[in-house]
Amino acid sequence: MRFALCSMHTETRTYEPRTLTKDINMNDSTPKKYGIIIDASKCIDCKACMIACKVENNVPEGFWRNWIRPLWDISDSRKTEFQPGQCMQCETPSCVAACPVDATYKQADGLVVIDPLKCIGCGNCVTACPYGARYRDPGTRRADKCDFCEHRLKRGEEPACVITCPTKARIFGDLNDPSSEVSRMVKEEKLVRVNAPHVNTRPNIYYREGTRLLDWAVTPTLPGDVHMAREFWEKTG
Repeated sequence: MRFALCSMHTETRTYEPRTLTKDINMNDSTPKKYGIIIDASKCIDCKACMIACKVENNVPEGFWRNWIRPLWDISDSRKTEFQPGQCMQCETPSCVAACPVDATYKQADGLVVIDPLKCIGCGNCVTACPYGARYRDPGTRRADKCDFCEHRLKRGEEPACVITCPTKARIFGDLNDPSSEVSRMVKEEKLVRVNAPHVNTRPNIYYREGTRLLDWAVTPTLPGDVHMAREFWEKTG
């Protein structure tokens, strides 16, 4: 699939599907663990990632699988920050702990996914996500969220949000592959994560040090604002 972006001028920029390079792949005997590193300073709030995701995954009107959070510095109107985000593909996902039928589960490659044949649409996982990354599809009545475009990964292609970004704010790869760029950056650079209060979900989305939007996650709950002990949320991982 091609994604075409039109600027304020007349120029149209077309982004071709980019395949995963060899340094992202590794020996099949070693499980992959996919992750993304985001440089918020590169985000220009063009929302190309959001549109590409919506088209690629047929996201219904009024809902999104990813987002861009703005930060307006009231002390200096010239300083703004835009922070892209999506499902954090957590190591200890609270959404998995909340699902009563195991429809939400964590794969060997680190992806947290939803089995639509098992999902009963109870909404437990929606409120259990500290990052607001889930919604209930009004058509199917089932939960949905970002899965790093798993269908694209199976074709050897990167997620739509990654390839569409004109400033390359997102870097995608295999965190278990020591030769991948994301693995190198985690080891060598100063990175931060958006951590949830009350529970350590250990997100697999990292941000370059300097991003100021780090305190927006909420405490996971069950529907009806039911709070559970920390041990309940951290039993998966």
